[in-house]
Amino acid sequence: MANVSVYNMEGNEVGTLELNDAVFGVEVNEHLMHLAVVAQLANKRQGTQKAKTRSEVSGGGRKPWRQKGTGHARQGSTRSPQWTGGGVVFAPTPRDYTITLNKKEKRLALKSALTSRVNDNKFIVVDEMKFDAIKTKNFQNVMNNLKVQKALVVVGADNDNAVKSARNIAGIKTAFVNTINVYDILKYNTVVADKAVVAAIEEVYA
Repeated sequence: MANVSVYNMEGNEVGTLELNDAVFGVEVNEHLMHLAVVAQLANKRQGTQKAKTRSEVSGGGRKPWRQKGTGHARQGSTRSPQWTGGGVVFAPTPRDYTITLNKKEKRLALKSALTSRVNDNKFIVVDEMKFDAIKTKNFQNVMNNLKVQKALVVVGADNDNAVKSARNIAGIKTAFVNTINVYDILKYNTVVADKAVVAAIEEVYA
């Protein structure tokens, strides 16, 4: 099993923690991580873009002028794409961008992402992430002590002070155990969690 150092909020090492290999020591599957990221970004798309084709715009019921003798190019309809107010040639239509992954794929992709962070020494465990008040400066000081600038901070569901203290800091995102995802883990190259959260992750995803 992998061992990681445990730090306090002042950035001092206070011990070590043994991680569960079933979550933090799996074989990293880059292909599944890629699929998970593609699926997540695709599923965020609304798919509501719409423009009218020449069959949908109004007008154009008759030929605008006779075929020959006017000096103009021949025209059959004012709904043609070259006319102002005409239809769009290959107009976008509403569509569903949803990509689905099965549960085993999602779970293995998440484990692979977590394992990759542990392997790269980008997984930081804090003994306790507790704030008495909602104060951005206090949270920023903890990040400075841990020497991280761009991080995904995983907190407990009841740690409202940490969430609200961090929400105005650039490069920092908070997440709960049940909302962590592959995209955020890879985007924010450092993952920070306290010991209780690590235990919860192991319980949920092992």
